[in-house]
Amino acid sequence: MSALLRLFRPSASAPPLARSPAAAPGRHKPHEDAQALLTGTLFVALGVVLFGHVGLLTGGTAGLAFLVHYATGWSFSAVFFLINLPFYALAWRRMGARFTVKTFVAVGLLSLLAHLVPGWIQIGALAPGFAAVAGGLLMGAGMLMLFRHRASLGGFNVLVLYLQERFGWRAGHLQMALDCAIVLAAFSVRAPPQIAWSVLGAVVLNMTLAINHRPGRYMAV
Repeated sequence: MSALLRLFRPSASAPPLARSPAAAPGRHKPHEDAQALLTGTLFVALGVVLFGHVGLLTGGTAGLAFLVHYATGWSFSAVFFLINLPFYALAWRRMGARFTVKTFVAVGLLSLLAHLVPGWIQIGALAPGFAAVAGGLLMGAGMLMLFRHRASLGGFNVLVLYLQERFGWRAGHLQMALDCAIVLAAFSVRAPPQIAWSVLGAVVLNMTLAINHRPGRYMAV
């Protein structure tokens, strides 16, 4: 059984009620996983579009993809998909085949939706502060859906989930540290006001994860 599966399993010292069959929720059904993958990636794609519209960026592999996109003009969707390829080996070894397949699907869906959504909606005036907060909340909520269905958006998501499972470190706090490092690197391609708003977006995103994604809080696997 994969390492991430143990992350959500009650410990042996849990009270009988928490370990009883009646109290323990069942495994997510395939259609529930499909709904979560589609909804979660759509939320994240909307956040990505808001960030991109005002020149912001986030952390993780999405942040790296934004950096390459702003520096070269290459497609965010293509760069994001390619950057994540090396992380699937870690996901397969540490999280198992089921998690890896779901993550691959989630990354592919986000790459596709981030490419398609700008053609489906038109954004006029957009305040950077609103984009930072709303985009951060959308991405945090979308990633939370994926985490709770044993999936991620690859890259640093895989790494922080493994470290949380292995050492008990909070996924949200770890992701925040990595994200801030990526945002700092953006000074080479973005102006200071955009960096400041990007930091706010990263904080909002990762506080959403830190508050809502904790071992034992959500028991369904």
